[in-house]
Amino acid sequence: MAKEVLGVLCSGRGTDLQSIIDAIADGKLDAEIAVVLTDKPDVMALERARKAGIRNVCVNRKEYEDRESFERVLVAELEASGVTLVILAGFMRILSPYFVHAYSGRIMNIHPALLPSFGGAHAHRDVLAYGVKISGCTVHFVDEGMDSGPIILQATVPVLDDDTEETLGARVLEQEHIIYPKAIQLYVEGRLKVEGRHVRILEQ
Repeated sequence: MAKEVLGVLCSGRGTDLQSIIDAIADGKLDAEIAVVLTDKPDVMALERARKAGIRNVCVNRKEYEDRESFERVLVAELEASGVTLVILAGFMRILSPYFVHAYSGRIMNIHPALLPSFGGAHAHRDVLAYGVKISGCTVHFVDEGMDSGPIILQATVPVLDDDTEETLGARVLEQEHIIYPKAIQLYVEGRLKVEGRHVRILEQ
């Protein structure tokens, strides 16, 4: 059986990307990363890809006049690399229906909160402001909404009284690095069945 071919989209440090690279190297994830795409130049994610010998391309959003022309280049790069599953790893842009339809049912994202609560770009700030006692992270399939697709896996962490965005974020990130490769491996094994809003994990 052919390996799943991943295309990873990043906007920053690429720590989730690194966890996927490491999981593949350790034999915990049976897939290959064909390309890493970023929407900004000179980000750490590009360097991580270079060190791992992975093709990497910056498609700088600022060089495109609108989202559609930008996304068409992203899709062309993914298709040229033979990508079968798109992985959003700290990609800080909402994808248009055009992109979502191009890879319908084949886009995953990880969000640093327990969806459907605290979606959007400032999850840790919002969690602390609301005063909840438990936070965490969510791996989900991507649909046309913002952080609204069917949930695959979640992990929890306590929210401590003296937490800052940085300390809470670090605790959540540890869990992201555990559950994202796991979720991708479940997809690789054909064990994820989407039924409306529900994702069933099938037994092996």
